Amino acid sequence: MPGMNRLADSQSPYLLQHADNPVDWWPWGEEAMAEARRRDVPVLLSVGYSACHWCHVMAHESFEDEATAAYLNSHFVSVKVDREERPDVDAVYMEAVQAATGQGGWPMTVFLTPDAEPFYFGTYFPPEPRHGMPSFRQVLQGVQQAWAERRDEVTEVAGKIVRDLAGREISYGDAQAPGEEQLGQALLGLTREYDEQRGGFGGAPKFPPSMAVEFLLRHHARTGAEGALQMARDTCERMARGGIYDQLGGGFARYSVDREWVVPHFEKMLYDNALLCRVYAHLWRATGSDLARRVALETADFMVRELRTAEGGFASALDADSDDGTGRHVEGAYYVWTPAQLTEVLGAEDAELAAQYFGVTDEGTFEHGASVLQLPQQEGVFDAARIASVRARLLAARDGRAAPGRDDKVVAAWNGLAIAALAETGAYFERPDLVEAAVAAADLLVRLHFDEQVRLTRTSKDGRAGANAGVLEDYADVAEGFLALASVTGEGVWLDFAGFLLDHVLTRFTDATGSLYDTASDAEHLIRRPQDPTDNATPSGWSAAANALLSYAAHTGSEPHRTAAEHALGVVKALGPRVPRFVGWGLAAAEALLDGPREVAVVAPDAADAAARGLHRTALLGTAPGAVVAFGAEGSDEFPLLADRPLVGGAAAAYVCRNFTCDAPTTDPERLRAALNG
Repeated sequence: MPGMNRLADSQSPYLLQHADNPVDWWPWGEEAMAEARRRDVPVLLSVGYSACHWCHVMAHESFEDEATAAYLNSHFVSVKVDREERPDVDAVYMEAVQAATGQGGWPMTVFLTPDAEPFYFGTYFPPEPRHGMPSFRQVLQGVQQAWAERRDEVTEVAGKIVRDLAGREISYGDAQAPGEEQLGQALLGLTREYDEQRGGFGGAPKFPPSMAVEFLLRHHARTGAEGALQMARDTCERMARGGIYDQLGGGFARYSVDREWVVPHFEKMLYDNALLCRVYAHLWRATGSDLARRVALETADFMVRELRTAEGGFASALDADSDDGTGRHVEGAYYVWTPAQLTEVLGAEDAELAAQYFGVTDEGTFEHGASVLQLPQQEGVFDAARIASVRARLLAARDGRAAPGRDDKVVAAWNGLAIAALAETGAYFERPDLVEAAVAAADLLVRLHFDEQVRLTRTSKDGRAGANAGVLEDYADVAEGFLALASVTGEGVWLDFAGFLLDHVLTRFTDATGSLYDTASDAEHLIRRPQDPTDNATPSGWSAAANALLSYAAHTGSEPHRTAAEHALGVVKALGPRVPRFVGWGLAAAEALLDGPREVAVVAPDAADAAARGLHRTALLGTAPGAVVAFGAEGSDEFPLLADRPLVGGAAAAYVCRNFTCDAPTTDPERLRAALNG
C-alpha cells in the first residue's frame, strides 16, 4: 500500500519512524526470511533505536531517499529492528560485527543470507563516499554483485562466521564466586583507569559509571577502604556539576562527548537515570552529602515528571534533538543557552549572575555560541533564594521551547530498575509519593507484562502488551525492583512475584552447568543463543540475575537460589580483575555475597507503631552490601524472615542475621545502625 510499509502496525516508536519510508521494510521474523528465499535475494538488517542520533541521520539521508529505496526494494529484503525491543537479535549480530570489524555501534547495518547468517557488516554509511568510507549505495551494489556472481564465497563466509560465533560459549572457569583477592584486584584495576582530575574512568566519550560506583560504595561499606569511597564521591560530584546533568530539570544525559563532563550527548534514558538516582541515594546514605541528596531527588522527580506514562509505567527515553525554533531539528536545542537568551528571560543583572553561576560564556561551551549549563567550582557565596528564582524562571522559559520527542514504550527491565530507585529514594527521604510511583509501575508490569505463568513480555505501549518475549535482564531487573519494593513497603506479595520470576531464571535461562543465557530455552532460535555477562549501559542479565537471586535467597533461605547466584558470579571471578569497569554490577553482587548478605527482620506490634517505623527506616539506611529487610506485624506470614520472631517486652524489635548466625534482637535504633554499618 503506498506511503506505508509493514512497520505501520508496530508498537515501537523507532519502527514507526520508518513506517512511511519508501523502503519496503519488514519487521524481524520468519516471514521476511521466507520472502528472501522466495526471491533469492540477501537480507539487509538495519538495527537502531529511537534516541540514536546517527540512526536518524542515516534514515534521512538514505532510507527516505527514493532512488536508494528503489535499489533496496529491487535487490534486497529489508528488515528493521528496534534493539530495545529485540536485544537478543541486536546482541547476536553485534557480536558478529565486533568480531569482524573490531568495533560496533548503531545504526548497525548487516547483510544476511536468507538463513539469517551474516556475511557483511557495518554501522553508519554516508550517502556519498567520505573519510575513507564507501557510500551506502556503493556498499549495496558491492553486496548485490557478490551475491549474484560469487555466491559460493558469500555462503562460505557466512557459514564460517556462524561457526566462529558458536565457538564463543563462555566457559565458567571454576564456577566459584570471587573472594577478597579478586575484589581487591578489581578495585586496583579501577584505580588505574580512574581520572583523578575529572572523576570517572577512561577518556572521551565518558559514560556515567553508575554500576562501578555501586561496587565502590559497597566495597567501602564492607572493608572501610577510603580510596573506594573517594572515587565514588568525586565521580558523582563531577558528574552532578557537569553538563551531563540537567542543572534546571534534573536527570542525566546518556554520556559526555568530552572528558570533563561538559557537553553531553543530550538524550536522556530511563535506565541511566534509574541507576544514577539509586547510586546518588546510596552515596547520601553512606556520607550524608547534601549534593547527593539533591541529585537523587531531582533525578527521581525528573523520571516521574517527564518519563511517566498515562498507565503508570516509565517511558524509555527522551530524544537528543528538538526544534530550535526555526523548524530545524538540532541536537541539544532544548537545553542550551546563550548570554542573550539569559538576558531575555532574566534581565541584565540576573543574567550576569546566572552566566557566572552556570558557566555560560560569550564564546559558548557548545555549538553556535551556546553553552550547556554547569555548576563550576568557584569562590564566593551565591544568594540561595536568588539562584532558586533564576533557576525557576529559566525552567519556566525552557518549558516554552519545543520539547524533545519521547520514546513511549515501557521496557520491563528498565522499569524494574526505576522501581528499585524510586522505592528506595522515597523511603530514605520520606517521600511517599515516590514509593507510590514505584508501586504503580510495578502494578502495571503485573497487569500488562505477566501472563498466567508469570512469563514476561518485554515491552508495552499505550496500555497494550508488545509481541516480544522478555529476556534475562527483564526477569532479573524486574525481580530486583520487586525485592526493593518488598523491603520498603513491607508487602510480601512483591517478594512472591520476584520468586516466580526467578524460578523462570532457574528453569528457562540456566543450563545444566549453571551457565546463564540471555534468552529462554523456549525462545526463538537465532544463529546463536546470546550470552553476555558484561555490564555496559545497563546491568547484564547475568549480573542482574546474580544480585536478585542472592537477595531472594537471603529473604527465603532457598539453597537453589543461593547456589545459582554463586555459580553466576564465577564469571565475575574471571572478569573482575581484568575488566572491572565492565562488570560493576557483578562486582557489587560479589560484595553482597562476601558480606552475607545480612538479613534484617523488623517486627512491629502493628504497622503504624512509631518505634517500629523508626527501626524499619534505620534498617533501610544500613550500608551493609545487599542487606535485605523484612517488615511486618508479629506473627505475620508476609515474609519468611518474620517467622518465629517475637516482640521484645511488647515492643518493636529488629533481628539481624548473617551466615546462619543471629545477633540478639534489639529495640534500639542506634544498636541496629551499628550492626548494619561497617
